[in-house]
Amino acid sequence: QVQLVESGGGSVQAGGSLRLSCAASRRTFSKYAMGWFRQAPGKEREFVASMMWNSGTTYYADSVKGRFTISRDNAKNTDLQMGSLKPEDTAVYYCAASLTYYSDRRTYLTTEAYNNWGQGTQVTVSS
Repeated sequence: QVQLVESGGGSVQAGGSLRLSCAASRRTFSKYAMGWFRQAPGKEREFVASMMWNSGTTYYADSVKGRFTISRDNAKNTDLQMGSLKPEDTAVYYCAASLTYYSDRRTYLTTEAYNNWGQGTQVTVSS
């Protein structure tokens, strides 16, 4: 089983930036997509961004489009560059790997597509 570990979280003021990184325990493993999700207290876990591993195609939630960028810096790490941060971005951020193929790629925008999850990293944005 692949283990994922997020890092890079912290506290910033509104308008600031953070770069999150998701490291996998194995350099290579079979996967279809990597994703980032977030969960604020009392709320459901929500989709933030995902990348189809083979094609590199990326998807973003409307709430972060234009501000966040998902990228792959090597075979192990999947990063989330977060800019123009807002207080409503405050949440625990989770990276996840999908090891399952879905013909409908919209599935990769949902939690059900992902098999492996990290423990999360806290991001706090102050006004």
